[in-house]
Amino acid sequence: MREEHAASLTGAGSQTDRQAASVGVIGLGYVGLPFALAFVRSGIRVTGIEVDGRKLQMLRGAKSYIQDISNEELEAAIFSGGLTVSDDYSLLATMEAVVLCVPTPLTEDHAPDLSYVSDTCRSLRPFLREGQLVVLESTTYPGTTKEIVRPLLEQSGLQAGVQFHLAYSPERIDPGNQSYTVEEVPKIVSGLTASCLNRVADLYGRVFRQVVPVSSTDSAEAAKLLENSFRLINISFMNEFAMLCDQLGVNVWEVIEAADTKPYGFHAFYPGPGIGGHCIPVDPLYLQWKARQSGTDSRFIELSKDMNDTMPDYIAGRIERLLQPGKKLAGASILLCGVTYKKDVADMRESSALPLMRMLILAGASVQYYDPYVPSVRLEDAGILHGVDLTDEVLAGADCVVIHTNHSSLPIERIVMKAALIYDTRNATRGLRGSGRLERFGDGTTG
Repeated sequence: MREEHAASLTGAGSQTDRQAASVGVIGLGYVGLPFALAFVRSGIRVTGIEVDGRKLQMLRGAKSYIQDISNEELEAAIFSGGLTVSDDYSLLATMEAVVLCVPTPLTEDHAPDLSYVSDTCRSLRPFLREGQLVVLESTTYPGTTKEIVRPLLEQSGLQAGVQFHLAYSPERIDPGNQSYTVEEVPKIVSGLTASCLNRVADLYGRVFRQVVPVSSTDSAEAAKLLENSFRLINISFMNEFAMLCDQLGVNVWEVIEAADTKPYGFHAFYPGPGIGGHCIPVDPLYLQWKARQSGTDSRFIELSKDMNDTMPDYIAGRIERLLQPGKKLAGASILLCGVTYKKDVADMRESSALPLMRMLILAGASVQYYDPYVPSVRLEDAGILHGVDLTDEVLAGADCVVIHTNHSSLPIERIVMKAALIYDTRNATRGLRGSGRLERFGDGTTG
C-alpha cells in the first residue's frame, strides 16, 4: 500500500525516496538541535541550517548552547560528519527531507507570529526539488500546514502531495527532562496526503521508538495545542485552589497528596508561582486565536491565562503580608532563589520570576537573586540584575527569601537554617523546620 501511494510522486520508487539517508533541519534551537542529533544517532546524515551568527559560530566550534546537549556529543556529531552546520539554504537541495524547527511566538497583542515559518518557507522554496519531504515541527494552530506552508512552497512551481511530500509532526521536546530521550517520546505524524503520511512515518520510524499517525495535519496541529492547553488549565486551576486553601486554612499539598491516592479519575497537578516556558503559556493562545477566527471562543483558556497572569501579583502580596509588622515592600530586602521557569534548566522564557522581580523593584524593594543557571537577567523598566552567591550572610541579610524555582542543587536545608523568613512557592521545604519563619504557598496561612 505504501509503495502504491509513493508511486504518485515524481521520482518515487527510488531507494532514496523509500529511505531517506540525509535530512536538513532548519533552526538549531531548543527543538532543532536535539532533533538533529537524534537523527545523527540513528545513522542519518544531517545538514543543519542556522541563521543566528552567534549560534552558528558556537556550533562550528563544537560548543553547545543547550543545557541538555554536551560539548562532547556535539563534537562527536560534527567531526564524524554526521552533522554539518551552515547558513546556506542551497545545501538543502540535496537532502531527501527538510524539517522546519523555527520559533512560533506571539505578537504583542497575543496573535500568532508565523513570520519565522513564512520566511523559512520563502528561503527554502528556490531549493525545493521533486520527491523531497518537507516536515513542519513548529507548534502552531490547526490549518497552518495547509493554509500557510503549502501555498508558500507551491510558489516554487511544485505541487504538494504530487511532486513533493508535505507533513506535520509537532515537537515534543521537554528541556531538562532526564527521564525520556528524544527518541523515547512517541511521535505524532501527519501528512497532506496518504503518501505524504507514509513518507514521514517511514522516515521518523527510523528514529523514534513509536510513531503515531493521525488522519490530517489539522489533527496533529490540534493535538499539540491540546497537550499544553490541558496543562495550562489544570495548573492554573491548582494555583486558584491553592489560593482558596490559603483562605480556608487548609494545606493544599496535603490535599493533593491525599487525592492522589485514588487509583482512577485523578491526575495530580501542583501549584507554583506561575507557568513559564515557551510552550504552556503560549500554545493555548494559538488555539484561542484560531477559535476566535472561527467565530467561537475558549473560556477555559481565557480564564486560565488570566489566573496565570495574576500569580506574580499574588506572590508579591503574600511576601509583603509576611514581612515584619509595619514593614512594607518599599525598603525590604528580598532574595529569590531560582528564577528559571522550571527546575534544573537554564531557560528564562516566560518565567514568572521576571514580572515578580520587576513588580518588587518598582514597589521599592531591594531585590537580589540566586540561580546557578542564570548569571544575569534583564528586566523591563528595571534594568539588569546580576546573580549573587548564596552565602550565609546573603541569606541572613534578607527580610524574605523566596523559593521560586526548586533546582535540585538548591541547598534547601541551609536556606531553612539561615533565613529569618522563607516563602516557599514550590513546597521544596516540605518536612523541614528552621530557626526562622517558614511559610508555603497554599499551606493554609494567609499571612
